[in-house]
Amino acid sequence: MGSGNVEVIQYLVDTRGLWPGATKTKELETEASRALALLNEEEKKAVLRYYFVADAKMSLASHLLKHWVVSKYAGVPWRETKLTRDEKTKPVYVDPATGKQPVAFNVSHQCGVVTLVAVSGYDGQVDVGTDVVCTSERRTRDHRVVNTEGWGKFVDMHADVFGRSEAVYLKSDLLSTQAGLPNLARGEEIVDFKLRCFYTLWCLREAYVKMTGEALLAPWLKDLEFKRFRAPQPGKEFVQLPDGELVGTQEIIKEHEILFHGSKVTDANICLRSLGPDYMTCSAIRTPQKKEDALGWDLGPYEFLTMDQILSDAEARLGS
Repeated sequence: MGSGNVEVIQYLVDTRGLWPGATKTKELETEASRALALLNEEEKKAVLRYYFVADAKMSLASHLLKHWVVSKYAGVPWRETKLTRDEKTKPVYVDPATGKQPVAFNVSHQCGVVTLVAVSGYDGQVDVGTDVVCTSERRTRDHRVVNTEGWGKFVDMHADVFGRSEAVYLKSDLLSTQAGLPNLARGEEIVDFKLRCFYTLWCLREAYVKMTGEALLAPWLKDLEFKRFRAPQPGKEFVQLPDGELVGTQEIIKEHEILFHGSKVTDANICLRSLGPDYMTCSAIRTPQKKEDALGWDLGPYEFLTMDQILSDAEARLGS
């Protein structure tokens, strides 16, 4: 079990500046023709089905990333990176010769940013999940709800996806237990701080749930609880620096108290990081048959991957 050639892969793609000539989704057929040509017909239709072009761009990048990581890290020709779904409907690549998954991967996207987490070279089951959130994407709407109906109502609107104690915590103990709120904070600044904590919990839960292969409608959601979670401090720049360059900044949170059905979760390696002032990423990895393997892997910063690099790698592997 395990391998000495394990590689943990974490990349992100910023789609906001891609294909600027496309103001409508249909225009991607010409503006992003090079990228779309690398997808199969079903995937192309899925991309072009989106009404908003920003969503279509994220979908396109997500599809490409999944094929890219399989082709690059499993050495599979691009046209042979046929993705299927496992018994939980999670996208996977199964090597037809061995029946194994040489690369386990997961993607997420929000507000123009797409994240990829993957593990290659591990001999055994490995579960991975990623999530990215943007605390300001719905700021105007969120503030309107909070100001007109109250913070408690805002939390209750989403309570179905939180654990049994989490919604209560968000509504009661948040300001007295979370670090980072300026002493003289008032009004909108307090609401922004509460929203950052809210989306921190959302990001943690989403990455964990995706790691398990379930969706946010999993029947056990109420039994998963992140106790005394911490919101990472906002980053100053839109980049994630190595851990050694962020000593004392609290932009990285690697220690979490997680309960499942009341018992402490001890097999998940989870890393939460700020990305600039408004974004956060979370990676969650576990190796169920030998938990110490995943727990020993370093979950460093996500690196930016350009679309040109993805397309160049893909085109070089079309026939290899």
